[in-house]
Amino acid sequence: MSTATSTTSPETSRTPGRAATAAWFGSALEYYDFAIYGTAAALVFPDIFFPEGNDTAAAVASFATFGVAYVARPVGSFFMGHIGDKLGRKKVMIGTILLMGVSTFLVGCLPTYGSVGMLAPILLVVLRILQGLSAAGEQAGANSMSFEHAPDDRRGFFTSFTLSGTQGGQILAPAVFLPLAAVLSDDQLQSWGWRIPFWLSAVVVVAGLVIRRRLEETPTFQAEAAADETPRAPLARLFQDHWRGVLRVFFAAFIATVNTMFAVFALNFATSDDYEIGISDDTMLWLAIVANLVAIACIPLWARLSDRVGRKPVFVTGLLGSAVLVVVFLGAIAHGQVVLMFVSGIALAGVVYSMPNAVWPATYAEYFPTSVRLSGMAIGTQFGFALAGFTPTIAGALMGGDADNWWLVALFTAGACVVSAIAVLTGPGGTHRVPTADLGRRPGTTDSRLRVGVA
Repeated sequence: MSTATSTTSPETSRTPGRAATAAWFGSALEYYDFAIYGTAAALVFPDIFFPEGNDTAAAVASFATFGVAYVARPVGSFFMGHIGDKLGRKKVMIGTILLMGVSTFLVGCLPTYGSVGMLAPILLVVLRILQGLSAAGEQAGANSMSFEHAPDDRRGFFTSFTLSGTQGGQILAPAVFLPLAAVLSDDQLQSWGWRIPFWLSAVVVVAGLVIRRRLEETPTFQAEAAADETPRAPLARLFQDHWRGVLRVFFAAFIATVNTMFAVFALNFATSDDYEIGISDDTMLWLAIVANLVAIACIPLWARLSDRVGRKPVFVTGLLGSAVLVVVFLGAIAHGQVVLMFVSGIALAGVVYSMPNAVWPATYAEYFPTSVRLSGMAIGTQFGFALAGFTPTIAGALMGGDADNWWLVALFTAGACVVSAIAVLTGPGGTHRVPTADLGRRPGTTDSRLRVGVA
């Protein structure tokens, strides 16, 4: 095979803006669903999908349906990764947005326990599993598509739109749900009002689907397919030749513990009567909204910086900064210092955590060649994120019902940041300067199984 078939396709075949927009919509839908499902699971589902008589058991069961998706995501990463590296990124992106959109819409159509008994929670679990399978391929597919369409010197910037979409989805969800909760009575909300946010997801799906159908497959994937270089068994090649990259992504993905600590544990810690801290729900809600707005502004800036100076400096600085600020943030909550909590929370979630959040899509994508890029990112991130999803449970166990144990949670989260930093520091450097088609190859070769830049 000639080297020409393995080099970057002409710039005219790339559509970075369209690919980034398609990535934004899919990511926004995924995290819109994440936020509305979590809110409904806390406020509504225990009362309408489970038997009456034991509120605690109903709440636990409701949150269990939320966690089912995190079990499905690692399983789905194998399936979605194989399809994406075998048949193309576009097929995964269309499939995931359809699967997520239909399953989310159908949640809003489900009968309640009072209507069909145990069939109601069973159907809820089935749809939640489908959402998890979709999420397994959504970010990896969107990242691969935007990464491979981007100019070689701006891959960080264009892939960061995926993460901007996550922040947008987390802002959109309360913008829809909270006004309904304020206007409707409890009976109206539980009888039909809770369904509206799920139905409205169809708007995002239609817009995202229209954009994604117009996308061309990425130039590098087209070149490999034309040269018959796409592997027959992408997962076999991935674990034979690039297992170190998968492990590196797995440990680097522990940074997600910061997000689950901030979005879930800190909310309960600050507002729960069990800890008697007394910070209001409204204060924590406004903190989340402001932090997400700041993050939307910061993410593209950090991503552009990584295109100039490299991924490692931005990624690792954000990790170490998060390790420090998480101690300040949780300490401020524990001592009821609202102003310090607000400032440190915005600095943590809005500014510093945005550094690794902005650059991990490009960082992880540059660990793998085109032939196994989507599966490598999907499997590594979904297994890492699944473990990070247990952060609230681990944090609750460390607290033991005593607010004075906040420092144990802080050390646990900071430790996860350090593990992530070690994973990134031991990874390849200077990959932001390597042409997209040559990532995972040695110069002068056409064998995509030979890696470059390995530490």
